[in-house]
Amino acid sequence: MAQDSNSKRPFDLIAFDWDGTLFDSTQLITRCIQASVEDVGGQRPPAQQAAYVIGMPLMAALAHAAPDVPEHLYPQLGERYRFHYKKNEHELTLFDGVIDMLKWLRSEQYLITIATGKSRAGLNAALQFEALRGLIDDSRTADETAGKPDPLMLNELMRQYGVMPSRTLMVGDTTHDLEMAKRAACASAAVTYGAHEDRELKKYSPLIFADSVQDLWDWFKSHQI
Repeated sequence: MAQDSNSKRPFDLIAFDWDGTLFDSTQLITRCIQASVEDVGGQRPPAQQAAYVIGMPLMAALAHAAPDVPEHLYPQLGERYRFHYKKNEHELTLFDGVIDMLKWLRSEQYLITIATGKSRAGLNAALQFEALRGLIDDSRTADETAGKPDPLMLNELMRQYGVMPSRTLMVGDTTHDLEMAKRAACASAAVTYGAHEDRELKKYSPLIFADSVQDLWDWFKSHQI
């Protein structure tokens, strides 16, 4: 279904990454990666190395974070990661201000979508927050399309709503998010409170470096996007 363009703003569809952008999960995911690698006998990866892979499909991320773990142990590695994550997921929450920002975007009639490296089952579980109901139009996950930085999930969302790349904004915290936006010919916005440092994100020339959800929301409002 095609979306009518609003000429007063440069974008109609906003695609948010989930982990580290809307959901405060970076530290937990990092710890779970480290613990799962140790569980199968690998060398515990430094926090920066473990955080770098956030946003990638799970097994590709684990393989990248643990280059010393042999491939035949990958299934066990994935099982141990899921064990640690499930055990501690009660610690997770949305970043402060996310609900208010999404409600404002909804009131301004933007299409709000999620483009994430999580699995469909993982995202569906995360979306069970009562306050999120009615705020997300659509979503794509790595296991039902292709993992980042492949642009397939963005291309599918744009095609679903008839929105051109020039009218689409990708918001994320990693180079994987911004590289995906680049490959899809979309603009991007970077948040610096997630997995990757702003020095890593600079080469993609995002429209903003937001240090908090409030910074991002203020930018949305000031630019009337």
